[in-house]
Amino acid sequence: MTGLGDLLDELVADIDALLLFSQDGSAFETFNEPDVSTVVVAKENTVDADEFVELPLDFTDVGGRIRFGIEGALGQELITEDDEVVCLTRSFEENDVDTIIRIRADEFTQTGVYSLFTNSRPDADVVRDVLEVAIELGKKGQKGKPVGALFVVGDAGKVMNKSRPLSYNPFEKSHVHVGDPIVNVMLKEFSRLDGAFVISDSGKIVSAYRYLEPAAEGVDIPKGLGARHMAAGAITRDTNAIAVVLSESDGMVRAFKAGDIVLELDPEEY
Repeated sequence: MTGLGDLLDELVADIDALLLFSQDGSAFETFNEPDVSTVVVAKENTVDADEFVELPLDFTDVGGRIRFGIEGALGQELITEDDEVVCLTRSFEENDVDTIIRIRADEFTQTGVYSLFTNSRPDADVVRDVLEVAIELGKKGQKGKPVGALFVVGDAGKVMNKSRPLSYNPFEKSHVHVGDPIVNVMLKEFSRLDGAFVISDSGKIVSAYRYLEPAAEGVDIPKGLGARHMAAGAITRDTNAIAVVLSESDGMVRAFKAGDIVLELDPEEY
């Protein structure tokens, strides 16, 4: 075991920070070192850590989870780009911590995924609620069949001015909000029809069936993605909204901000 022990010693030697992806108190007590900055990355700060990054979703992809944690720690200036960081996380559901990764904080090209939740115009919990609706819809589809959907979140007044109705608006004069279980059922039902949902900064459903009309010139999306993705890129470039797209063709959920894809999720992994 000497070789393995030496390898583990090298992994943790001269590190600047530890990112602990756990809210388990015993894990925090075990790994919290007095001479190393320990950043807890979790849904809740149940251990009262001084340095904490809130994890808004259960990123089942280890790379995506670590990327979010590093971007969050950098964004809060808990670490610097020159720091050598050890990440303690899990790769298997039944475990709390089973994986150790050493990385320099600048090895990840920042995507803006942390900024999607913390520095976007809509409230962070609204962004999370919309993503969860899209993920659940991606899992179940519409009556067992794949379905596509587009949610534009935030800066609703400007988004409405850059779009037009395709049909009547079932949410006109209503005061319902995304995140309410009954409302989420309504969103899933209406998603089978064309057009985008428009949602306010605070999560109010402003409209369904909107045809987005921003100019698409200059919007760069990966080949193979269709009109919903092009519209999402264009509307987020021309407004302060973010957009969440569920692709009918490949089933992926993608989030756009400022014209770019900043998050890509496979609903089947959540």
